[in-house]
Order: sequence, then C-alpha cells, then structure tokens
Amino acid sequence: MSESLKIAFYTDTFLPAVDGVVTSILTFKEELEKRGHTVHLFASGNSATKNLSHKYKNVHVVRGIRFKKYPQYNLALFPYLTSMRDSRHMDIIHAHTPFMMGSAALLAAKVNKTPIVGSFHTLFTNSSVIKEYTSSNRLAQRLAKKYAWSYARWFYNNMDGVIAPSNAVAALLERKGMANVHTIPNSIDLKRFDSSTGPGKLRKELAGGHGNVVLYVGRISREKKLEVAIKAAQKLKKRNGPAFVFIGTGPALDYYKGMASRLRLDDTVKFLGFVDNKMLPKYYAAGDLLCMPSTFETQGIVALEAMAMGKPVVGADYLALKELISNGRNGEKFRPGDWNGCARKIEKVINNIDSYNETIKTAKQFSTGKVTTDLLDFYRGVMANSS
Repeated sequence: MSESLKIAFYTDTFLPAVDGVVTSILTFKEELEKRGHTVHLFASGNSATKNLSHKYKNVHVVRGIRFKKYPQYNLALFPYLTSMRDSRHMDIIHAHTPFMMGSAALLAAKVNKTPIVGSFHTLFTNSSVIKEYTSSNRLAQRLAKKYAWSYARWFYNNMDGVIAPSNAVAALLERKGMANVHTIPNSIDLKRFDSSTGPGKLRKELAGGHGNVVLYVGRISREKKLEVAIKAAQKLKKRNGPAFVFIGTGPALDYYKGMASRLRLDDTVKFLGFVDNKMLPKYYAAGDLLCMPSTFETQGIVALEAMAMGKPVVGADYLALKELISNGRNGEKFRPGDWNGCARKIEKVINNIDSYNETIKTAKQFSTGKVTTDLLDFYRGVMANSS
C-alpha cells in the first residue's frame, strides 16, 4: 500500500453553495479519505458554512463577506494567516479556485515550501461571466476582461502542475500560455447515480399535462445560455412538446422566469429553484433527457450524472460538451446558440429514446475510483519532481 498523504484543498466556493466545484471537492475528499489519506479543506464562508461543514472532517472555514452578485458565495477577507498556520506539514496543496483562497494557497505553498497544483474548474475569464459577476462599472469590466487571462497565466504558472477537467480545456490553457497542464476530469459517484432508480410519482408531477420531461440542472445565470432552451421550448410547444424543468438557482433566475412568462410558457417551463442534493437522482430518473445549451462548460458534471442515470444529453457543440457527447450514442449536439437546432435534437432524442444506449458506458469512464487513482498518481509525480 502506498504511503498516505496529507493534502490541503483550497476553495473560494463551498457549502451552502452546491455547484460543480463543490461537488468535485467533496467527492474527491471522501474517496481520498476512504483510501487512508488526510484531506484538510480551507474554504471561505459564513456561519451557514460552518454549520454545514461539521459533517466533514478537517474543514477550516475562513470568514468572508457575502458576494452581492451571487449571495451563495463568500469572499474571504484575510485568509493568509489561517492558511499558512494550519496547512503546515502538508505533502501537497491543491488550489481549486484562483481567487482569495487560491492566492492564500499560493502563499502557504511558498512559505511552507510545499508543492502546489491548481485546478481550472471554471471559465472565469469568460466575458459574460465578468459582466454578470463583477462591478457594473464599465471601466472595471473592461479592465477585468483585458487582464483576466493575464491573471490566469500568472496564477497557474506559479503552480507545480495544472489540472484541466477536459482535453478541450487543456488545449485552451496551453494556447493561452500555461505550462504543465494535465487532463484529470472530475469524477461522479456511480453508486449514487444509479440507472435502476425509478421515476416514481415525481415524473407525473414534473410532466404535468405533457408526455415528456426535459431537464436542466445547474446555475441559473446568463453564461449558461438558458434562453436557447426556453426558445426551444416555445418552438416545441406548438407540436405538443415536452415540459422543460429547470433545477437550480442563481443571479438570472428572475430574468429567465420573466422571459418564459413573456413567451407564454408558464404551462410548459417550470423553475424549481434549489433541490436538495440527495434528491437529484430522483429528478434525473423522472426526466427523459438533460439539455445543456451552455458554451461555458469545462467538463459538465451534471451531463455525466444524467448519463449515469441512463439519460441522453442534448448540448451545445462547444468546448467540453463537444468531446463528451457523441451523436446517436449518448446524446445529440447542436450548433451553439441555435434554439431551432436545440429543439430538433430534443425531438430526435425523444422519438428515438431507446437507441441512446452508451450513456452509462460514458459515465463509467469517470468513476470516482478511477479518477481518484489518476489524481493520486499526478500528486506523486508533482511531489517527486518538486523534491
């Protein structure tokens, strides 16, 4: 058995927010600890974060201020002292985000002479993200757009290794001037997302008077391009199409609710808001397919969750979804931004639902056990090179 490691995770996003980054961190933490490793998690948060973090071992919550544009998130004010003191004697540090906690991770690594790696989970350099989440001041937005990739290069090139969750993102980072980039995807828990889960009474509730259910799971924000799915719903409504169910919350929830209402889709489009993580498998089971119109995905964990449940994915032919979805096998791709194409592909999947028989096969490639082994091999390679 290999020697156990002491690992420090750093993140600017944690509970009560539930997104792809948080899911990835908690999944890896649990699996690493099952294998006898110790994982200390340093996260910005508030009193709610502290209350929820008691369910996990070795979680250090650094007090932050609520992010006005997205109140689920907190920005740590002074994370440096805590992180340097409590992360001593670690074998490796893993920065999952590049902001306040990420910079604390960098400082802790330098001071404690500890190898450090960083994950590029989110396209924070995306112009629509900058517009959505930064200051409304136009000058500030222009500066953020101008220097976002410069900051990303500085941050990740100070790492001993960089983790991209997909080959598409790895290629993008290399084009943007980043070194030591390795593809290690986020994993999914195949025991939790089990295709034998039945739809139960929930399907009838979600479908309403419609025969089929199209799901969206994730953040409700402008960069996710949900207008594409909503306009596809409008087009399909004319042909007695499916119900569209949006699961999640975010800064653009009212915006998209208003859009659906203006298009007279109140009987077709439902926004459920936050759904408890434990209930997600039941919602996947109640749907026919997942729709992902986003051009923002660095991997698309929810797409893998849906596939693990045996559900095809209809998604934009862009970035990570481009390499994840295989037409006619585990889903269908459409031209980014093309709601007519999105509607056609949704209709195609519904009419040929039994032919998409490679969904579970795709998901198995991203099992927690397999991916965690790859992550540990990467850690040990970085540690060997650093020494």
